[in-house]
Amino acid sequence: MTKDERLSLICQHLYSHGESTIQAIADVTKASLATIRRDLLTLEADGTIHRTHGGARIAKNAGVEVAFDLRENQNLYAKRAIAEVAYERIVPGSTVFLDAGTTVLQLARRLRLDPVPLSVFTNCLNVAQVLMNTPGITIVLLGGQLRAENASMVGALAEAMIENLWFDQLFLGAGAIAPDACIYSLDASEAQLNQKMLARAGSTWLLVDSSKFDQRLTYRVAPLTEALTVVSDEQLSSKWQARLKELGCGLLTGSSQSMAAEDLKA
Repeated sequence: MTKDERLSLICQHLYSHGESTIQAIADVTKASLATIRRDLLTLEADGTIHRTHGGARIAKNAGVEVAFDLRENQNLYAKRAIAEVAYERIVPGSTVFLDAGTTVLQLARRLRLDPVPLSVFTNCLNVAQVLMNTPGITIVLLGGQLRAENASMVGALAEAMIENLWFDQLFLGAGAIAPDACIYSLDASEAQLNQKMLARAGSTWLLVDSSKFDQRLTYRVAPLTEALTVVSDEQLSSKWQARLKELGCGLLTGSSQSMAAEDLKA
């Protein structure tokens, strides 16, 4: 195995497993511990990984997509807090679109616990699965190309279907909110489909935890405008709270600490 092949395998392993020990990486690559340590130094210098005590993990700003099930557990209390706030804004009897994303998935889980009558459209397989057979909720899953990294349907078929629909409410996730006050995605097809969603919704609720702000990804989705209501957590910086007010965006925040406290009680 060449060094480039080994580096690629290390990255694939970390994308799939999150943080990993040096020994586990050595086992996967069949390389010595000394070699893996040198490889990790190389990847850290590139900004791809962050070395930890006895191991490594993908760097926060690496611009790569960690597996959906791993991302679902990142900032989980913040995502649940955001979902709780968003749930209170759902209009019973309306038609809503639930985007593909781990924070929106928490909203689907909240709906499963306390259903309200809704027509739900989604491009996310996990959202459809969570809400399947939920009383009072009908589900329409977009067709298209399956993008496994996000458990989502994308592409021309999905976009064509969106163009013939109208949603009372859109609950949209975001990969990043960059310093230019725009929503960004890691994938071009996701970004393009998100743009179609925004054009076909009466109101849009952007569900995004505070860790996504001041981050950068490749593909621009849309600017933050007065047409959006941002739902985040209490850790959102005062700088961004003021910025959102200047832009005319609505802002709602949930308490991740209260979510953690509820878990402790349970």
